[in-house]
Amino acid sequence: MKKILLISLILMSTLAVFAADLVIESKTQTFSEKEKKIKLDGGVTVKMDNLTVQSPKADVTVRRNNRLDTATFYDKPYAFEINANKKREVKANILQVSLINKIVRAEGDTQSVITEGNTPIVVINADEQEYDTKSNIMVAKGSVGIKYKDIESFSDKAVIIADTKGGLKKIDLIGNAKVKQEQNVSEGHHFVYNPVTEEMSVSGNTKTVAISDDGKKLTIHSDYQQYNKTQNSYICNGHVKIWFDEYYAQGPKVSVFPDTNTGKPNEVYFVGRSKIVQGEKDIIADKIRMTLDPKDFEAEGNVRTIIHNIDTKEDDYL
Repeated sequence: MKKILLISLILMSTLAVFAADLVIESKTQTFSEKEKKIKLDGGVTVKMDNLTVQSPKADVTVRRNNRLDTATFYDKPYAFEINANKKREVKANILQVSLINKIVRAEGDTQSVITEGNTPIVVINADEQEYDTKSNIMVAKGSVGIKYKDIESFSDKAVIIADTKGGLKKIDLIGNAKVKQEQNVSEGHHFVYNPVTEEMSVSGNTKTVAISDDGKKLTIHSDYQQYNKTQNSYICNGHVKIWFDEYYAQGPKVSVFPDTNTGKPNEVYFVGRSKIVQGEKDIIADKIRMTLDPKDFEAEGNVRTIIHNIDTKEDDYL
């Protein structure tokens, strides 16, 4: 009787702090004064504002002032939050919910899903995830995989910022990051993607491979790249190198624009002292414009052409 009364006093104290936004339900509840924990077993459900967590069992740590601190849910718990027509779901081996800071931490085989209506728009898998329900910021770590519309990404870490309605505002991918979209693959150390403007930037030993309909590859290496999905265009800076068929080109800065008919990357503009290599011929200039189909180029500004092994070629005709 004394234990039941003590649990009731603790819950009433916490509910007063949360303005009646915290509800805890389970088949059994016990309190250990030594461990300072409330143990919940059987059909555990905790509701806090828009957040609901369900699991077979859980425990809640209690502070000295009888305020509930952290709820830990075991045996593959499930949490969800509903905002307007969007729903965020989290699954993991273990979930920890800070009842004071309103932070949800998922550990072990974690998965978060954001659905709009009945359609999943974002799926995030990672070793661990932490979601701040007040700031709408999620941090995922360890073998992070994200599926967003037609974009699939992999990285060591990801930071996802959502708006108050559950829509995505920004995605940061950090460490060994890779992004796949249709036939394009980009790699680098740090990706930043804006779902609103559909612009993506990547820095740190970047590499992009775009495959055309005929199977030919356009490969771009640089220190920094910026991609605009709407325009299907690239801006690249720093030690830029490009390979396409027998073309090789390099320079400090390049812009790549699509063909107006096919929408595929086709026009390449180098700015700054640049070089294009075609077979045994090098063309060096201040500006170079090249097209991939047809394979043409224009060079201007202190143009210099070098043809390698020309003496050897002349000897072959003697």
